[in-house]
Amino acid sequence: MDNVFVTYLGTDGGLCAEPDDIPKVNTTVWVLGKSYNAIQEIELIRRDIQSKLWCTYRRGFVPLGECQLTTDKGWGCMLRCGQMVLAQALIDLHLGRDWFWTPECFDATYLKIVNRFEDSRKSFFSIHQIALMGDSEDKKVGQWFGPNTVAQVMKKLVRYDDWCSIVVHVALDNVVVTDEIYSLCLESETNDDTWKPLLLIIPLRLGLNTINPIYVPALKKCFELVGSVGMIGGRPNQALYFIGYVDDEVLFLDPHTTQRSGSVGNKSSIDESDLDETYHQKYAGRIDFQAMDPSLALCFLCKSRISFEIIIDKLKTEVIPSSSQPLFEITKARSPEWKSAAVASGMNCTNQEGFEDLNHLRATGAATNKEDEGSDEDFEIIS
Repeated sequence: MDNVFVTYLGTDGGLCAEPDDIPKVNTTVWVLGKSYNAIQEIELIRRDIQSKLWCTYRRGFVPLGECQLTTDKGWGCMLRCGQMVLAQALIDLHLGRDWFWTPECFDATYLKIVNRFEDSRKSFFSIHQIALMGDSEDKKVGQWFGPNTVAQVMKKLVRYDDWCSIVVHVALDNVVVTDEIYSLCLESETNDDTWKPLLLIIPLRLGLNTINPIYVPALKKCFELVGSVGMIGGRPNQALYFIGYVDDEVLFLDPHTTQRSGSVGNKSSIDESDLDETYHQKYAGRIDFQAMDPSLALCFLCKSRISFEIIIDKLKTEVIPSSSQPLFEITKARSPEWKSAAVASGMNCTNQEGFEDLNHLRATGAATNKEDEGSDEDFEIIS
């Protein structure tokens, strides 16, 4: 692993007494809808962070694409962030927000989830499936994704996994249209039990080159909501998965560590158990909110119709009013003009290819495998 020792070792090679992950001041830390005291609950904070699935660059996986790439180092950081937000949604849905991981975890449901993100063509949400499905979004294997692109890919991939039971809605044009979500999630409007658990993703652009500070209070409010599964975004040239905040800094998990590829399986061997531990990082990074790239996507899990309506109410009454300019709009129905524009742009097109066919897609464009970890200069900016 390229960066793993930075957490534990000082720059001179000596052991650090304490990682600088959470400020040592008497303040509140928010992690995906939960609040903690930074001093009194530091180990609980770290336990919560460690329970998130940490998806990073990998090396040595089955060759991918025409260029036969065996690592996603240098190009797969946003894809890994997409994996992390989807994994957190599955953990929250199937295990609960209060579930915690330990190295001794052999829970069958947890293993089902982590197996889905392994670097294999057979895994529903592997780097292979995300990269190959990206071809339908005009992204060739080895190209960088933006938050909107990875959201559109996840929207398609979840359709092939009945067990995950999640549907994804990507709010276009900074507008959440509730009628579209009810149509997607409810098989019967008169029976709330037919609700399909929803991963709501809202791609946004909050500035030209940097985050406009007027939006920071609203972003903080998003992390405080029950049902938040974080934000897909980054800092310029580097994708990150944002999971909370403390004061004026946002907490993140960083995919820019290259680890070996392999299978966790059922954790029936020492090697599988060791590999499972590579999916967990105890210490979050933190940067100032205004150091974030202005292109990001808000993510929320709505397990039931009631939880969806609560989140919509909180967004209307707490999140949107907290900034002088609203982050986005919420409306019941999309106007005819919006519908025509969406059809004309092809934004609502769906992919009808079967999952097995997806396994055999090949990118037709050239891909470059950049080995320099700081070489993400083409990080996509969504306008």
